[in-house]
Amino acid sequence: MILPVVKLGTLAIKTICKPIANRLKKEAGLHPKFRNLIIKIAQTNHRFTTQMQRRIYGRATDVEIRPLNEEKAVQAAADLLGELFVFSVAGAAVIFEVQRSTRSEARKEELRKQELQEMKKRDDNIEREIELLKQKIEEIEHLAKEKGIYGIFNLRHAHSTEDGKTKSI
Repeated sequence: MILPVVKLGTLAIKTICKPIANRLKKEAGLHPKFRNLIIKIAQTNHRFTTQMQRRIYGRATDVEIRPLNEEKAVQAAADLLGELFVFSVAGAAVIFEVQRSTRSEARKEELRKQELQEMKKRDDNIEREIELLKQKIEEIEHLAKEKGIYGIFNLRHAHSTEDGKTKSI
């Protein structure tokens, strides 16, 4: 029951964060200090990706890379910022889901351990009861031998041994 609700909530959060990311992208270009910061980030990202592409394709990496114009840099940084926001929200949702699943599995494992301990306790109690009953049977047989009525109470006529075979007295 709770799993579909969590999945639906995660989907809703992802859907809601996309317009927020678009709003962040739009606002990022309007504030001067922030605009300068994201331009620097965009230019650094542009240089890095261009160098990586040149290395991948086996081209010279010592050439000068032309910087992006200001508007392209702002747009690239705003896109990067929006994608980073969406990725962060999605990552947080995944982390939350994994932690929730881990807690659920831990609870199930704890319940299994408790059930196993209860079964062991029951087995121990049954084993003690069997030993007690064996002792009582031996006492009754001993008393019957003393009184001379052992043949009437032949209690061991079909007891099974440990190897599963029956033995007669």
